[in-house]
Amino acid sequence: MPESRIRRRRAWTAPREKSAGPRPSPRWWVPVMLGLMLIGLVWIVVYYLSSATYPVPALGPWNLGVGFGVVLVGFAMTTRWR
Repeated sequence: MPESRIRRRRAWTAPREKSAGPRPSPRWWVPVMLGLMLIGLVWIVVYYLSSATYPVPALGPWNLGVGFGVVLVGFAMTTRWR
């Protein structure tokens, strides 16, 4: 049998080392996350207490959407926190 048709056994190689896991979040992640949730909450509370005069009068009831949007961004950050 010709040598080109003979399959040679490959040398065994050790599997690659796995990383120690996901990298931890940067130090600023938690303060920003909590800050966004608090800012959104304060935005909503100020809107209700001011009878739609603050924080941005031109937005009217959309101030609730802005407040909830900011809170949702903060909660979305919790899913990436390690």
